[in-house]
Amino acid sequence: MSPRTPGADLPEHPDWLWRTSEPRPSYDVVIVGGGGHGLATAHYLARNHGITKVAVLEKGWLAGGNMARNTTIIRSNYLWDESAGIYEHALKLWEGLEDELDYPILFSQRGVLNLAHSLQDVRDSVRRVEANRLNGVDAEWLDPRQVKDVCPIVNISPDVRYPVMGATYQPRAGIAKHDHVAWGLARSADAAGIDLIQNCEVTGIDIQGGRVTGVRTTLGPISAGKVALCAAGHSSVLAAMAGFELPIQSHPLQALVSELLEPVHPTVVMSNAVHVYVSQAHKGELVMGAGIDAYNAYTQRGAFHIIEHQMSAALELFPVFARAHVLRTWGGIVDVSPDASPIVGLTPVDNLYVNCGWGTGGFKATPGVGWAYAHTIAHDTPHPLNAPFSLDRFTTGALVDEHGAAAVAH
Repeated sequence: MSPRTPGADLPEHPDWLWRTSEPRPSYDVVIVGGGGHGLATAHYLARNHGITKVAVLEKGWLAGGNMARNTTIIRSNYLWDESAGIYEHALKLWEGLEDELDYPILFSQRGVLNLAHSLQDVRDSVRRVEANRLNGVDAEWLDPRQVKDVCPIVNISPDVRYPVMGATYQPRAGIAKHDHVAWGLARSADAAGIDLIQNCEVTGIDIQGGRVTGVRTTLGPISAGKVALCAAGHSSVLAAMAGFELPIQSHPLQALVSELLEPVHPTVVMSNAVHVYVSQAHKGELVMGAGIDAYNAYTQRGAFHIIEHQMSAALELFPVFARAHVLRTWGGIVDVSPDASPIVGLTPVDNLYVNCGWGTGGFKATPGVGWAYAHTIAHDTPHPLNAPFSLDRFTTGALVDEHGAAAVAH
């Protein structure tokens, strides 16, 4: 691969960033899933642990799943200590990731507002601000006038269905360019000698004596000392191949972008009560996400009424958007666990690991979970950051219940 200046004349499909690899007969570690989490895990296996005989298997194209189908919001202002721990670690990594990868990821720390629309919202939000501060996470409570100072286009009129009664604000939060993040991680993993193998679907998992020995794929069998599942909602399908069940449900999650507009939206605004979250991308399009569709499915599209409800809420909060045109819509597949927290760690099969259940919080966790998951794989024991998110919490009852703190749209 010939050297290029990072970010210079980036082609639309940057194949020059990594080799086109064919699978070898065996690896020390096989990562199933070539999205942000799989690529980050590969990057940190090499960077932090010197493990480079690694293959990342992707059934489609690299980072073409949820990594390409999200709204790129990054924040760490979670209520519970366990959630704040891993997301704040991720945010600190985000702050240095461009230098670490030597690749432009367009991380913009423009802040995030989480709106409160009722007295109970206000109580919960103030509680979360205080919890954030105890955990060393930057957080502020803003009244409606201060909300408008941060984001002048927000409608703070009291004469609407869901009046803005205030908001939490995390100044260090923001957005990044999802494609560039994936390309930078892939470039780093490839430079370390890790094989990135596309169009390679796993069709079976080989186990002998309770220990994983390899995977079967559409490109043939591959032996592995360790196998790390990193396939979001499809992790439950892979777990079934290994003989155990994961407590996750997969739902469609929709989003959309507008036509290109002049800069009008300086921050990120989220509202759980009306289920809409809005930012403006670097090129100028408005990026809007909605709540999940209620039904279980692996479809990458959703129902029209969700978009209708989302747009109604967005126009109430941002009347200035009334004449903006929708450019395109898409759907992702979000995997949700019973307590709306991820599952990261060991499984009942020796040397088989799982990372899933991130709901809508997967993108923001990318470097943090890659860092902790790589440690778990390298040492066959969870890192303190992901230890609370073990699979066995659903039998011990030690849940990390983020449903009440942030709903599913987090």
